[in-house]
Amino acid sequence: MSVKLGVPSKGRLMEKTFDWFGQHGIVLGRAGSEREYAGKVDGIDGVELIMLSAGEIPRELAAGRIHLGVTGTDLVREKLAGWDQRVEELAELGFGHADLILAVPQAWVDVDLLDDLDAVASAFRAAHGFRLRIATKYHRLVRDYLRDHGVADYQLVDSQGATEGTVKNETAEAIADITSTGETLRANHLKILGEEPILRSQATLFRSRRAEMSAEDRQVLALLLDRLGLD
Repeated sequence: MSVKLGVPSKGRLMEKTFDWFGQHGIVLGRAGSEREYAGKVDGIDGVELIMLSAGEIPRELAAGRIHLGVTGTDLVREKLAGWDQRVEELAELGFGHADLILAVPQAWVDVDLLDDLDAVASAFRAAHGFRLRIATKYHRLVRDYLRDHGVADYQLVDSQGATEGTVKNETAEAIADITSTGETLRANHLKILGEEPILRSQATLFRSRRAEMSAEDRQVLALLLDRLGLD
């Protein structure tokens, strides 16, 4: 057995994750070429590096196939119902910051708050005979947020591509998406509703509550968390 650590397999999230562990004396890297998803760990024994997409890591943690994983807060909370019963948040890593926001067309000059959106949604349904469409990849988080704020007259439409373009393409009237700078929103003539974001997300180290561990694994995990300053 070994303690399995899942990290993003490419991009800035991978690089920043490698840097963060490196700052604590634990060197992560690919075992072979950039096309391979096997990893290696230097600086501590008994830890196996698993290279996964950031979106796969919540599922693998919840299933107990990896013990630890680095991924975005947004992905864990969207993909895992009752997430805090399935994983434990160990540390926010200070990078990969992004906000999950609601945005509407800039031309909607009287819509700045959720109460405004609720009023527009009711008027839209009366005028068009169907509910106002909000394009998003984050159905669970958006539905819970709008329910908590009393917005009901809408429908979520799935967007797995460029969500910001759905309003221009007339497949949605509003969007809910992750943004870090807001530049893409502005380029598509969208504005963020004025409340707090639906979720402030960043790269976070999670522990599976379901992964099986031997006594030796527990010793390795305790040593690893001590090295990371998380004991």
